[in-house]
Amino acid sequence: MGTILKQEKFLLLAVIATCFAYPFEHQLLGHGNTVALIAGIALVGFIVCASMRVAHHAELLAEKVGDPYGTMILTLSAVLVEVVILAIMMSNEPSPTLVRDTIYSAVMLDINGILGLAALMGGLKHGEQSYNDDSARSYSVMILTAMAVSMVVPEFIPESKWKVYSAFTIGAMVLLYGLFLRMQVGPHSYFFSYSYPDKKRRKDQPEQPSEPVNLPLSIGTLVFGVVIIGALAEVMSKTVDLGLEGSGAPPVMTAILVAAISAAPEILTALRAALANRMQSVVNIALGASLSTVILTVPVMEAMALYTGQPFQMAMTPVQTVMILVTLVVSAINLNDGETNAIEGMTHFVLFATFVMLSLLGL
Repeated sequence: MGTILKQEKFLLLAVIATCFAYPFEHQLLGHGNTVALIAGIALVGFIVCASMRVAHHAELLAEKVGDPYGTMILTLSAVLVEVVILAIMMSNEPSPTLVRDTIYSAVMLDINGILGLAALMGGLKHGEQSYNDDSARSYSVMILTAMAVSMVVPEFIPESKWKVYSAFTIGAMVLLYGLFLRMQVGPHSYFFSYSYPDKKRRKDQPEQPSEPVNLPLSIGTLVFGVVIIGALAEVMSKTVDLGLEGSGAPPVMTAILVAAISAAPEILTALRAALANRMQSVVNIALGASLSTVILTVPVMEAMALYTGQPFQMAMTPVQTVMILVTLVVSAINLNDGETNAIEGMTHFVLFATFVMLSLLGL
């Protein structure tokens, strides 16, 4: 028991924070914007601690089952965290653009941030890094289709017909994900895996044993971690909203915060994979997370909009549309030959820096 508590010290910190946050919620909200903002930032830190443990156990499960099932578990766990936080924040204080901005921010962070930084660092260390280009093409075309259907076409849908198109969008996303899932774990699973050459190992350096996987413990901790994240998000959303009130911060900053929380564990996993010269894992994580964010978050939140009767503004702004199109075009060019390098990583990272600058400018 003591060993488990020691291993899960970050999750334990999040549990302690939850036990503290709920009884003192009114006090945190009643002492002004500054105290609320500090409390919100602290709670974000505890949420990241919990999400790191969720990702760790998802990674253990992923190693147990192998690719492509492994990366599917990783990306689904991240999307689950994102959906939980979004649903709670929307129930506390509905924002018509929060879902759209979060999905947009997540795609920018996953493709340009995670993939760009990983390809840059991995390229500087290893030169060209190989992967299965079938996976990149499959991911890219599905991301483009899903975002066009759910976040570009809505710009042309009259408000009186949003319920009909919203229902259609839910069906289209479920159909797309069902087909993608069948491809990923079925006869086309080889699209999402890559056979790395065996590394030569010195006789005096035996292979390091991998961490043993306790399936019930990992699954239970993963589920418990998501519950704790949801509980912390309940208070965090209120403190952050109050803390940013009247500060002049762009509204999109809240969406970036949600996207960053869910992507934090993926960043570390992708960077470790890139530095270990395993670019296929990076592609699966970055593009898989982007696709899962669009294709799973959209139907859940659209269903929530239909249930509550409060439509979300899903159509992207012109600036967002241009950034998404440029990102996907650059991604299609860079990921077309089965190898990445530092130059390709830098192009994506520059696009990520542009996204950050536009967000700070409120665009």
